[in-house]
Amino acid sequence: MPVFAAVKGRPVLVIGGGDVAARKIVLLIRAGARVRIVARQLCAELAELAERQLIEWLATEFDEAQIDPVFLVIAATDDGELNQRVFAAADARQRLVNVVDNQPLCSFIFPSIVDRSPLMVAISSSGTAPVLARLLREKIEALLPTHLGRMAVTASYWRHHIQTRLRTIEERRRFWERVFTGRFASLMGAGNEAAAQQALEDELNTPQRLMGEITLVGAGPGDAGLLTLRGLQVIQQADVVFYDHLVSEGVRELVRRDAEMICVGKRAGTHSVPQHETNRLLVEAALAGKNVVRLKGGDPFIFGRGGEELQAAAEAGVPFQVVPGVTAAAGATAYAGIPLTHRDHAQSVTFVTGHYKADSSPFDWAHLAQSGQTLAIYMGTMKAAEISQQLIAHGRDSQTPVAVISRGTRADQQVTVGTLQQLESLAKDAPMPALLVVGEVVQLHHQLAWFQHNQQQEGFNSSVVNLA
Repeated sequence: MPVFAAVKGRPVLVIGGGDVAARKIVLLIRAGARVRIVARQLCAELAELAERQLIEWLATEFDEAQIDPVFLVIAATDDGELNQRVFAAADARQRLVNVVDNQPLCSFIFPSIVDRSPLMVAISSSGTAPVLARLLREKIEALLPTHLGRMAVTASYWRHHIQTRLRTIEERRRFWERVFTGRFASLMGAGNEAAAQQALEDELNTPQRLMGEITLVGAGPGDAGLLTLRGLQVIQQADVVFYDHLVSEGVRELVRRDAEMICVGKRAGTHSVPQHETNRLLVEAALAGKNVVRLKGGDPFIFGRGGEELQAAAEAGVPFQVVPGVTAAAGATAYAGIPLTHRDHAQSVTFVTGHYKADSSPFDWAHLAQSGQTLAIYMGTMKAAEISQQLIAHGRDSQTPVAVISRGTRADQQVTVGTLQQLESLAKDAPMPALLVVGEVVQLHHQLAWFQHNQQQEGFNSSVVNLA
């Protein structure tokens, strides 16, 4: 039966002074237990704790009478006979006892713990599969933000005040549901506790939520595994998600199941939703009290127009946050085995967009054509001929290695490599989205293309074409 034991201030007996005992003792100290050790010698970590008087080295030999005054007992030795004696003595006295790695000699077990003190999550396989419990704990760790503990502590300070203001259990339940999924929670996640306290007070003074929040989230270049931990947590709490075509299906599947999903994506030449309309929809949803997520491919502040969308939010007085993402230049090149910088080949990297406003200033081609740097060009396939011609005309060697990375980081990633003078033909029929890479670092692709190798090993249809 799962229980949480209050060991603060209670004596706990540990038999054993090695590394295994130390791991248990660290947990006990953290919970406030008064730890007593019986061991012939102590490992370095326990010796230091004893010297600091955080634990008591009670004796070098075990005696059954040592169990009488304690709350629970742990045996962590490699002496099977001694462990059996400890268990029998504790069991006879009806003390909870744990013999490490020996489930039949345990009247309690240590679960795998997700610690968000004072919130605790414990996972147990009843001693049958501890590694499986640990793996499950790692998955749960990823879903539970680290600020949950601070939220719980703050909520405890407000409980009495809330009870005096909201008389019924139903009113209090609805209030805390709004608080733990609204502005208070997001401000705690951002580390702004003062503003979070104010948001909680505002929520109490306003029975119904009047305004939501917009969170701009970078979804990464495609592989759902590259979504950040914070990004995952945010999309799991969304009421409505506005997403782009560049957001992969794998990432969209991670969104909370009952969230409303609205595609506001754009493709070159076919704008399904104009930018000003997207801005309006975001603000409108937030003003209606919804928790709004704007999910954008890559990083929203790198050629993603995220800044424009948040300007609209700011002008409307809507609160917002930003969760950065892995941008395509970093993700796609890493999966293609092309380091953006390398001491022998490139001392700098420049991110460039091939899609720009008609009235914007022309590129500084002389700067972009300098050797010793890598160019990562977003949305450049339609202008590949101009890019190639201008770079060569301004001094970049026509034999400079280039790569076109299509659908980078996804199972159907395709990498085509060649030279700068071939860039137009390389990009002509490249599947979208595609990233152009210009620079000597491209030649490392053949040596470092780990993802292509893994995909071929697993039977996926990723490919590479070499036109050099």
